[in-house]
Amino acid sequence: MNTYTGSRSHSAHSDGLIRPRLSRPLLVIAGVSLAAGVVTGGVSYLDRSPEHEAHVDGTAALGAHVLLFALAAALVFVVIRRRGIDAFCRMLLAPLSTTAAQRFGRTVRSILNHPTALLRLLLGILPLALLVYSPFRIGVQVLGGLDPNFTVNAWGGPSYLGAMAFHYFDGALLITAAAGMLHLLLLPAGHGKPADMRRR
Repeated sequence: MNTYTGSRSHSAHSDGLIRPRLSRPLLVIAGVSLAAGVVTGGVSYLDRSPEHEAHVDGTAALGAHVLLFALAAALVFVVIRRRGIDAFCRMLLAPLSTTAAQRFGRTVRSILNHPTALLRLLLGILPLALLVYSPFRIGVQVLGGLDPNFTVNAWGGPSYLGAMAFHYFDGALLITAAAGMLHLLLLPAGHGKPADMRRR
């Protein structure tokens, strides 16, 4: 009996939630993208202009974001109501899960023997790029947003916190849309390793 697997299973279910296993390669890609964004934002802040730009009324886009937030909150409420908090948490972590990595790998490996695999990958280039770019763009805001000119006419500006809140909310919406497109495009994960391999 594999006691390690048993203890891990117990801890995963002890609080009533089933946590998906996260993929190390996907975590590394997201972490590198985020770190590169923070560095880029820091360089931008150090190279900031000493002259402050004037704020232009109407650039904050408050009304549109209030509407989007209300729609997003309603969708989250419906998902939690129908599927539960467990399913919602798994949906949040799905883009970084081992299942996502397996589905991508299987689609790549199936180019020669699956009639739609290549088309699926071609259609998935944009959402894949968006998922890789989003942590970078989020990281840029951390230090780059300290420059008043960076946020003065940004959505949610002119304050740093307002611009960051709107920026991160937009990022969450884009990541959700990209992950949803990939969920539809990528082939299902394989059946996993044979039983004798899983026992090792």
